[in-house]
Amino acid sequence: DVKAKEANATVQWLKTNKKTTFVEWCPTGFKVGLNEQPPAVLPEDDLAPAKRNVVMIGNNTAISRVFSERISKKYDLMYSQRAFVHWYVGEGMEEGEFAEAREDLGFLEKDYLDVLSEQATDEAEDEDDE
Repeated sequence: DVKAKEANATVQWLKTNKKTTFVEWCPTGFKVGLNEQPPAVLPEDDLAPAKRNVVMIGNNTAISRVFSERISKKYDLMYSQRAFVHWYVGEGMEEGEFAEAREDLGFLEKDYLDVLSEQATDEAEDEDDE
């Protein structure tokens, strides 16, 4: 049985020992929530019954693929076809805000890629030192 204190201590250990890397603008990186309610068990489900469940939201570099391969591509495809633009403009959004949003998404992708490249550079330097 895991206690909240143990979960938070483990997260702190991960951060202290640099087992994972975070972008600068979100230094906390993790949110862990323990739930006293057992998860629902469905017939023919692959999950084993458990007394508790946990939800972890982590901000690490693995999420960069979601931005680059999913969100950006879908946004570009929908915007190129002007899908749903009329709804947003009808609600008061200006056309220029779409370009700004796409640019912000590009900056977000770049932030994560920068962290990944810094991490790879640090690992290469560590191997050279050995």
